[in-house]
Amino acid sequence: MRSIFLFITCLSLAAPSLSLIAGEQQPIEAVNSPVHTLASWKWENCAGLTTDAVQINSIQFSPDPPEPGKELTVTVKADVLKEIVDGAYADTAVKFGVVKLLEKKFDVCEEALKANGTIQCPVAPGSYTVVQTVTLPRDIPRAKYNVEVMGYTAEEEDMLCVRMVVDFRTW
Repeated sequence: MRSIFLFITCLSLAAPSLSLIAGEQQPIEAVNSPVHTLASWKWENCAGLTTDAVQINSIQFSPDPPEPGKELTVTVKADVLKEIVDGAYADTAVKFGVVKLLEKKFDVCEEALKANGTIQCPVAPGSYTVVQTVTLPRDIPRAKYNVEVMGYTAEEEDMLCVRMVVDFRTW
């Protein structure tokens, strides 16, 4: 479940890199799951598998749209279907068009411990709400960015897959 935290962390870690590149973003293609959209951003369960260990129900930004230089609170509601234990990890990527600005593998349980999160491994099956606030850098260029988080259990099974497009051109 802390991979949700990683998703938020990935967005905040990538933000300083966004000032290095300018250009136009290509939209993501929808897979077999609904795409949830607002004016400035959208997200989807990219795998859309009901067998994923974590099922994302909703992601909300406040303020919406996100604004560079200001705090961004992300609220994620999800159901954990299978226990998440040490060894779970998430591959994250932030792209600007086809250019990867950030690509990193995170140990889910280690990151939860570092963040002193209220949810720690092992994470039992159940419904969870994770709220995380980060301060976005002021120098994020006005463009669209793709963020993808693919999580895997300690057994190398799919844990979750979330794709987001965040558009900083709307503020």
